Amino acid sequence: MEKVIIPIWKKWLSWLFPIRLEESSSDFNDLLVVSLSKGRLQLLTENAIYSFDDLYDNFDFAFSKLRLDNINETLVLGLGLGSIPYLLEKKYGIHTNITAVEIDEEIIYLAGKYSLHRLKNPTDCICTRAEIFLDVTEEKFDLICMDVFVDEQIPEVFLSTNFLETIREKITPGGIFLFNHLATSTEDKEKAQLYFDEIFLSVFPAGKILKAPHNYILLQDKTREKA
Repeated sequence: MEKVIIPIWKKWLSWLFPIRLEESSSDFNDLLVVSLSKGRLQLLTENAIYSFDDLYDNFDFAFSKLRLDNINETLVLGLGLGSIPYLLEKKYGIHTNITAVEIDEEIIYLAGKYSLHRLKNPTDCICTRAEIFLDVTEEKFDLICMDVFVDEQIPEVFLSTNFLETIREKITPGGIFLFNHLATSTEDKEKAQLYFDEIFLSVFPAGKILKAPHNYILLQDKTREKA
């Protein structure tokens, strides 16, 4: 696979204005744009930012609030260009094996082309539906990050009690599950709070909402927060 190395002058120039590197599409996304902004790689759709390196604020905020110890096996549901693996390694110094599950083969291709080759942590990308992977895998994970969107919407299958119960079976004792939920508008926040109160807490009674800059990150066990 072709691997793109971004020259330093383009990174500097991108602080003045975003630089579009590639435009693509797939069966799942009518528009995928790889851009360089503020020296970082972005993956954009028409309505959403799927990746932004270490400026992927929602998970950065969540990671900053947690004790990220004993993270040997990580599962990322929804890859983008790999902002979550990038944050874990480059900002938080986590050495971990990463399994990334992504339904869109084109996104996996773009992540491999532009981003994942910058990382040392081994990353295994699997092209399938997240719920199918969870049903068939026998692995357990110390950290599971749920970041699946179709533009700005979470598919209904991932909002069910059954999905959360499957996730619970895949977390190692003392592990962490983080669920990225849209919370940009008042209506979004009300829906997220209702989901947390009525569905999430029924599966994870020790859960907590981490109010990130743009979304809510739902944490399954508040004891993993820093003191």
